[in-house]
Amino acid sequence: MGHAQRTGTTRHRSALLPPRTGTAARRAPASSPRPPHPRPRTTRRRRALLSALLTAAIVTPLAGAARPQIPAPPPAILTAPLTPSTLPSAYEANRKNATEAARTAAVHGDAHRAAADRALAAPSRRLLAFDGRGTGQATEVLGDLTHAEHIAVLVPGSDTTLDTYARFHRAAAALYTHLTHRTGPTHGPAHGPAPRVAVIAWLGYETPATVSTTVTTTTRADEAAPRLRAFVRRLRTLAPAGTHLSLLCHSYGSVVCGRAATGLDADDIALVGSPGTGADSAAALHTRARVWAARGSDDWVADVPHVRAGLFGTTVGFGTDPVSTAFGARVFDAADADHSGYFTPGSASLANLARITLDHPREVTRG
Repeated sequence: MGHAQRTGTTRHRSALLPPRTGTAARRAPASSPRPPHPRPRTTRRRRALLSALLTAAIVTPLAGAARPQIPAPPPAILTAPLTPSTLPSAYEANRKNATEAARTAAVHGDAHRAAADRALAAPSRRLLAFDGRGTGQATEVLGDLTHAEHIAVLVPGSDTTLDTYARFHRAAAALYTHLTHRTGPTHGPAHGPAPRVAVIAWLGYETPATVSTTVTTTTRADEAAPRLRAFVRRLRTLAPAGTHLSLLCHSYGSVVCGRAATGLDADDIALVGSPGTGADSAAALHTRARVWAARGSDDWVADVPHVRAGLFGTTVGFGTDPVSTAFGARVFDAADADHSGYFTPGSASLANLARITLDHPREVTRG
C-alpha cells in the first residue's frame, strides 16, 4: 500500500481497497437506529467487506494491463568488495549504470523513465545500488554513511518504482533536511555540534501495486524480508561501530519490516500508515528494536480491515492494527497526516520520526 490513492497511476482497475474518502463500506443513513452491540457488528461487517473485496479482486478479470518491461543494462558489477574506502567508486559505478539505463529507456521511447534514471545519475546522487530493469530498484544514501552516528532507512510501500521514485526521494530528503537543520535541547553550543546523520532510501524490493491482489498478502514482503536483513547487516559494516539505526516503514513497507523484524539488527522500527505487519503484536515480531507506530487522522488506511483470513488457499490481510492497544507498539503523534503525508516538512509525524532517528524517545510526542 502506498501513494496511488493520492498521485500517480495504478496498473489495475479492480476495486480492491477503499477509496481515499476513507469510506470502507456504505454506512446506514443518519436516521437509522444504532445497533445494540456495535462492536461485534462492526467486526463482522469488516470481515465481510474484506472477503467481498478480495473475492472480487481475485475472480474478476483485471481490466488494466501491466506496464511493458523497460529494457535496461544489468546492474553494475563492482570491482572491489563494498567497504567504507570503496564507497565512492561504488557510487560512481551505479551512477554510470543509471546513465546507461537512461539512454536505453530513451531509445525505447520511454521519456518518463529516461528522465527518472537521468535524475538518479546526477553527480550529487549517491547510489549504493541501482537496477533499471523492469519496475526498477535503487538504494540511495543522503549524508555521509561512513561517519554517521544515526542512520534512518526508509522502506516504501506499494507503487514505489523508478517511475515514482522522485516522491520517495522527496520523503527521504525532507527527513534529512529536518535532521541536519534540527534545533532543540540537544543542539547548540552547550551540547556540542549536531549529530552526524545519514538517511537511506531503500527501494530494494519489487513493491506491489496498490490496486491488486498482491497488496493484500505478505508474499512480496516475504520475498523482501531477507534482502532487508542482508542490507542492514551490510550497513553495519559500512557505518561506525555503535551507530544507532532506525527503520522507518511506510504502508506496505511496514509489512516488509514486520516480516524482516526477527533477526534484524535495528534499534528502532517505526510503522507509519500501516495496514498491519502480519503479526498479532509487537512482541510477536521477536525483535530487540523498540517498535513505534503512528497513523494520521486523514489516512484512509484506517478503514482497511485489520484482520487475517484464509481465502482461496492463501492468507489475506495483516492482522492487528499497529496503533491499537492490543498490538503494544509505542504510538506517537502524526496529527492529521494523510497516507502520503508522514514526511511532510513541518508535520508532527516528521518531527517525531526525526526524534526516533536521533534516539530521543523521551522527546517523541505520543498519539
